[in-house]
Amino acid sequence: MRSSFPAWAKVAIIIARIIYAAVFAMAMIFKFSGMHATAGYIAAAGIPAALPLAWVAAFFELALVLCFLTGAFFREACLAAAAYVVFLGIVFHGPSHWHADQNQFGFFVDHFVFLAGLLYAAVCGPGEVLAMSRTRLIAAGPE
Repeated sequence: MRSSFPAWAKVAIIIARIIYAAVFAMAMIFKFSGMHATAGYIAAAGIPAALPLAWVAAFFELALVLCFLTGAFFREACLAAAAYVVFLGIVFHGPSHWHADQNQFGFFVDHFVFLAGLLYAAVCGPGEVLAMSRTRLIAAGPE
């Protein structure tokens, strides 16, 4: 059986997965390198148990990075990331922040654009190249 994706689509999917992984990797690195600053940001939003939640968020982002890079549990990771992105958008950039800083509206909207991409990726899946199935790595699409 021949692959259902043209070559350019396979490359585009891999690039998209790398971009998703890079975005969450940067967020994860910022959290791990400044855990107390992250906890302060969380606490400033009025969320209790800020330091433990900062650690949970950092490890959650690590799991997302691994899923996006390997393709393992890709759809599940996309849906979990989508929920996380909406939560972050509302809590940290939602309407209550707009009066103090109009830039927050732009950040809020960006989260929903990211949500759209994650939902689309969840539907389309990790592609046929360099994606782990439940049992093995698929190095090249099915022939």
